[in-house]
Amino acid sequence: MRLVVTGGAGYVGSVCAAHLVDLGHDVVVIDDLSTGHRDAVPDGCRFVEGDLAEVAGPTLAEGADGVLHFAARSLVGESVQHPERYWHGNVVTTLRLLEAMREHRTPRLVFSSTAATYGEPTRVPISEDAPTAPTNPYGASKLAIDHAISSYAAAHGLAAVSLRYFNVAGAHGGFGERHTVETHLIPIVLQVATGEREAVQIYGEDWPTPDGTCIRDYIHVDDLADAHLLALTHATPGTHRVYNLGSGTGFSVREVIDTCRAVTGHPLPARSAPRRAGDPAVLVASSQRARDELGWRPSRTDIARIVADAWEFAQRRTALEVH
Repeated sequence: MRLVVTGGAGYVGSVCAAHLVDLGHDVVVIDDLSTGHRDAVPDGCRFVEGDLAEVAGPTLAEGADGVLHFAARSLVGESVQHPERYWHGNVVTTLRLLEAMREHRTPRLVFSSTAATYGEPTRVPISEDAPTAPTNPYGASKLAIDHAISSYAAAHGLAAVSLRYFNVAGAHGGFGERHTVETHLIPIVLQVATGEREAVQIYGEDWPTPDGTCIRDYIHVDDLADAHLLALTHATPGTHRVYNLGSGTGFSVREVIDTCRAVTGHPLPARSAPRRAGDPAVLVASSQRARDELGWRPSRTDIARIVADAWEFAQRRTALEVH
């Protein structure tokens, strides 16, 4: 298939593009490089650099069997301070993408959504029928896009799937997580091991969990890529399906730090900090619908495996920067 990957120079997008190339698909990556990296575009992809709203139409006019849409702003704190960037950069840009897909009869869409659409969970594990009540403009913008996709599927026959991730981690060879502003626990802890940070902060040690620290559901980025490929093949014309993606198993902040210590052999100093407003004690996904309907079976759920792959990537990046 000829597939367009938006945001394919970013973390998850680059890994999914690499999987698609390995499977023999003809892949076009669109990215404006505002947060992505040119060297993250996998070999074998055609790269179109530019604003998605401007280049989607000309790119899709060449013909495409589907779009995997990863391009987005994704910093919760920034979304609170500058909501306009999220309503325009996420919602308006995606509406222009949907219009380009309609105009050029692109039949399939797989959308990179987020667990932030649920907000504070009312029950755990979180299933797709849980109430959606995002607590920040980032989550709200992604939920708005989900609603828009549903209407395009119903009105124009689009075959669409939204995948709501929980905590993505790990790496795929030379493709991994490297954000200018890092907010995710595992890469933050590994930055202590590489000397980029002095210590890791633990935000609250008095949560109602076994060790007092927050519990999160981690999914390996390769398992996530597998889910995108399954979603692409299972997308049904006129239907928009939503699936949660997680391992179904939670690990506490302290467990993750201890695992990073074991993998890196580094002491990794940790400092206690006050709780952050809006942090739930436990976030774990129910991925039963994805298992039942897509046949998705995450196979890289061991936290030590996830950390080891991320650590290998972090060391590789550090070596490249030194030389």
